[in-house]
Amino acid sequence: MKAVIISGSVVGSKTRKATTALREKVESLNVHEVEYIDLKDYDMPFSDGRNYLDYGGATTEALTKIMEADVVFIGTPIFQASIPGPLKNLFDLLPPDALLNRTIGMIITAGSLRHYLVAEQQLKPILSYMKANIVPGYVYILDQDFGSEGIENDDILFRLGALVDNTFNNAEAHQAVLEKFNDSFGF
Repeated sequence: MKAVIISGSVVGSKTRKATTALREKVESLNVHEVEYIDLKDYDMPFSDGRNYLDYGGATTEALTKIMEADVVFIGTPIFQASIPGPLKNLFDLLPPDALLNRTIGMIITAGSLRHYLVAEQQLKPILSYMKANIVPGYVYILDQDFGSEGIENDDILFRLGALVDNTFNNAEAHQAVLEKFNDSFGF
């Protein structure tokens, strides 16, 4: 399967550390093709309603990688009780059905437990609108779970591994259901 991991912020380092740890777990399986998109490395224009191909360059390249993936992991911090603007802009740059049948796993980094439901109230509705297959659980990581080198909480590392397993298992099951449905037409 093709997987894309998105670090959805242009500031800070915790989301990058979390998505890097996730990337290492996916790559250690030696089964999946993995692409890593760190929004900090892209100078994406603000969405103005054009077709994603019209933006060109690195923007179109990143959007195409996302749409060609079977599995997308989205890492996002929570700022001011919301997802960051660059991540929302990424969603706006994509066509409305860009995530159709893509299985999505999520990692949330935040400064407190007060923002735990932001993913439920903001991120999941966007992904649902884009017709994604959303893995129900996500990994929520607090500031105290990080050290200078990365994640230092073994429970978080365990849960990242479980997220990887759950996301790929969910993707395989979803693909099997879609194949069975498509085969039912007899074309």
